[in-house]
Amino acid sequence: MIRKPLFYLFLVLLAALLYFNPNLKTILAGVAVLLFGMIMLEEGFKVFTKGPLQNVLKKATNKLYKSISIGAFVTALIQSSSLVSVITISFISAGLISLSGGIGLIFGANIGTTATAWLVAGFGLKIKISALALPMLVFGIVFSFQKKIELKGIGNVLAGLGFFFLGIHYMKEGFDVFKEFIDLKQYAMSGFLGVVVYTGIGIFITTILQSSSATMALILTALSAGQIEYENALALAIGANIGTTITAVLGSLSSNIAGKRLAAAHLIFNVVTGVVALLGIYLLSDLVNIISDFVHIAKNDYALKLAVFHTIFNVLGVLIMIPFIAKLEKILIRTFKERTNKGVEEPKYLYKNTIFEIVAHALNIHREDIKSTEEITEIVKKSTKDLNINVDELYYTKVKTIYGEIIKYAATAQSKLTLNKTENKSISDIKIANRKMIEIIKDVKELNRNITSAANFNNPYLKEEYDGFRQKLTKVLRTIYWFRK
Repeated sequence: MIRKPLFYLFLVLLAALLYFNPNLKTILAGVAVLLFGMIMLEEGFKVFTKGPLQNVLKKATNKLYKSISIGAFVTALIQSSSLVSVITISFISAGLISLSGGIGLIFGANIGTTATAWLVAGFGLKIKISALALPMLVFGIVFSFQKKIELKGIGNVLAGLGFFFLGIHYMKEGFDVFKEFIDLKQYAMSGFLGVVVYTGIGIFITTILQSSSATMALILTALSAGQIEYENALALAIGANIGTTITAVLGSLSSNIAGKRLAAAHLIFNVVTGVVALLGIYLLSDLVNIISDFVHIAKNDYALKLAVFHTIFNVLGVLIMIPFIAKLEKILIRTFKERTNKGVEEPKYLYKNTIFEIVAHALNIHREDIKSTEEITEIVKKSTKDLNINVDELYYTKVKTIYGEIIKYAATAQSKLTLNKTENKSISDIKIANRKMIEIIKDVKELNRNITSAANFNNPYLKEEYDGFRQKLTKVLRTIYWFRK
C-alpha cells in the first residue's frame, strides 16, 4: 500500500523534471533504453535456465570456491544478478543445494555484476557504440520472430545487448549536451561528508532504477562527461551496491523462507561490504592508483579506475565474509524459522478427513452427526442452517498442493523407476483415486450452490427432492466412515 503512492509521486516528479528541464530527456531516455535492454537480456537467458545454466549452478555448490566462481562467471555472462538469485532461491527451496552453497552463488554474483562497469568503461565509452548496437538490434529482432524457443531466446539476448549499448550511447550523448547548460560539478562535495552524502544518493538512485548495473552505467557516463568528481563517483558506486539490496528485500517479503534467508544474506553482505568500502575509501583509492599504474591505465581514465575500484571492494567484501559463511547460515536459519506445525495443505502428511469434511459441509451437515447413530432422516431434517462453506478456498488451501505433489511423485516414479506390473498398477490406482477426489470436490461445489439456493426458495417440492438427495449422500458418507472404522 505504501509503494503505490510513492510510485505515483515518482511519476509526477519525473514528468515535472522533464517539463522544466528538457535537456535531461536524452539522458533519461538512455537510462530507459538501457533498462529495457537488461530486461530483454534476462528474458533471453531465461530460455536457457532449465538446461545447461541450471545444471552448471546446481553442480557448482559442493565447494565454496566453485559456487563463488560460477556465480561470478554466470552473472558476468548474463548481466543479471537477479536471475541468478531467482534460480538460487528455487534450488534452495527444492532442497537441491544448501543455504551456504546459495550464499556462495550470491557472493559470486556480486563480483560478476562488476562486469557491467568494465563493459561500459572499457568498451562502451571507448568506441562509437551505436555502430555495434544497431546490427545487434536488427539480428535480435529477426531471431525473435522465429518459432523455435531457443532462437527467440538468442534474439532477446542480441536485442537486449543492442538496447544496452544504445542506452549507453544516449546517456553519453545526453551528458555531453547537458554539460553545456548545467555543470553538475558545482554540486561536488569533498571530504568524508561528501562521501557519505553521495553514498546516500547512490542508494536512492539504485532504489529508483531497481538495478545497480544501470546505476553504474549512469555514473560512468556522467564521470566520462566530466559531470561528477571522481571521489564522488566512488561514493556513488558504494551506494549503488547497497541500494541494489532494497530490491531483493522488497521481493523477499512475499517469498518463501529460502527467499527471505537469501535476501537477508544478500543484504548483510552488501551492507558490510559498503561500510568497509566507505570507511576505507581513501586507502582503496590509493590501491586503485597503484593497480592502475601497474596495468598502465591512464591517470585521467577515471571510468576504468572506477571499474577497478568497484571490483576491488566487492572482492574484498567476499574475502571478509568467507570465514563467516557457516556462522551466517546458522544465524539465518535461526532467525527465519520454518513453521513447525505445517497445515494440512502442505505435503508433509495427508489428512484423511479432508474430502470427508468438504463433502459433509457442502451438504450443510456436520461430520459428528454423520458419525453418530442418529437417524439420517432426522439429521437432514434438523440440518437447515447454511454452513457457508467455501469449496474453492478449501480446495486451494487443503487439497490442491497435496494433489499436485502426489501426481508429480507418481509420474516421476513411473518414468524414473523400474517397476513391476503390480507396482505400476498401484501407482496408477493412486493417480486415478486422486483425480476422482478432485472431481468430487468440483461436483460438490455445484451441489452446495444448488442446496443453498433451494433452501431459500419457497418451494417445498424442490426442498423435499434435495433433502432426499442429501439423505442418500449422507448414508454413503456414513457407510464409508463405518467401513473405514
